[in-house]
Order: sequence, then C-alpha cells, then structure tokens
Amino acid sequence: MNQLILTAQVQEVGLIRYTPAGMPALDFSLKAESEVQEAGRPRKVSLEIRAVVIGEIVKRIQTLGIGGQARFSGFLSAQRNGRGTLFHVTALDEARSA
Repeated sequence: MNQLILTAQVQEVGLIRYTPAGMPALDFSLKAESEVQEAGRPRKVSLEIRAVVIGEIVKRIQTLGIGGQARFSGFLSAQRNGRGTLFHVTALDEARSA
C-alpha cells in the first residue's frame, strides 16, 4: 500500500497549471516537524517534501496559503525528472486550533 498522511505547513506555492486533460494542477512544498518514538526513545523529526495536487482541491490549497497547516493525505511517486519523491495530495483536513 502506498499511502501517506502528514500534518504539515505549506512552505511554497507555485502557479496553477493545467494537465493535458484540462484539470487544474498546483505544485507546492510542505514542511513537517514532529516528535516520534524510535527504539523506545523520543526523536524530533523535520522534513520538507515537494507536493502536487490535481483537481478541485487546488482551490483549498490556495485558500490555505503559505504558512497554513493541515493534515494532508495522498500517495508518493518519483518526481517527473526521476530525482526525489513527490507527494500527490488527494485530500486535506484543515488543522483545528488547540
């Protein structure tokens, strides 16, 4: 199974482009910081990942904007150039204030 769920903050947002099928697409990047358990000990983890969204959810990413935090769900693939990993976001839940 190829599924990723990540609570992260939007770092960068590109311009809307369109797929050959005419669907809106948006490239953006995410930054996530958290604390996890590894080998029974806490570990701070930080990562940045390139992401893409296609379809109606493009509007939600734009509304969220840079600095916006949410829980992003989707899958991973290789980037178009074959270097690195790309997170294809298929759903998001906006973070709630604590």
